[in-house]
Amino acid sequence: MTQHAQPNLTVGSGVDAYYRLHARIYDATRWTFLLGRKSLVEKLQQTCQPRRILEIGCGTGHNLALLGEAFPNASLVGVDLSADMLAIAEKKLAPLGQRIHLRQQRYDSPLGEGFDLVVCSYALSMFNPGWDAAIQNARAELQPGGHMGLVDFHHSPLPAFRNWMSMNHVRMDAHLLLALQERFEPVQSQVSKAAGGLWSYLHFIGRARSDS
Repeated sequence: MTQHAQPNLTVGSGVDAYYRLHARIYDATRWTFLLGRKSLVEKLQQTCQPRRILEIGCGTGHNLALLGEAFPNASLVGVDLSADMLAIAEKKLAPLGQRIHLRQQRYDSPLGEGFDLVVCSYALSMFNPGWDAAIQNARAELQPGGHMGLVDFHHSPLPAFRNWMSMNHVRMDAHLLLALQERFEPVQSQVSKAAGGLWSYLHFIGRARSDS
């Protein structure tokens, strides 16, 4: 189920080392931060009925499990840099059988396999550099009429908190929304506050623009 690709170094290897350390405790410790993942899948159910789904930065497979349940007739591909995270995902997603394919590689070029839906959850904010290219590649993946669904960190009004998050490889400069709007026609777009306004996160579902 997992395919191993030769890693390249377009994105810093520090992220890979970070997840090598955190993979085993990721699901148990990140739920307080990774808000809105289930609601994104629920909104996607109301928006589209994809047959082929790609998740960029699939991690431990949490979202792929939700997507597999929400879209029982779809095939799913998950891409992630971390072999440690994918090892957990492979066990978690075993019930999906031949519907699921996991690939260990950086997402710095389109897979070119024609997807109806591309999903990204709390990953693009960690692509530094590379987030803008990943959005462009995601657009290139989509079949005509395809959709992009994303939930991710958006912004914090406190520079000290943004700096602390950057030490954990997360950029929170409200930079993703504009780039998404340039390449996708928004179907749903919402910024929600978290932790009493300490930070905010972005929900975005968009249809591929024909001119992007």
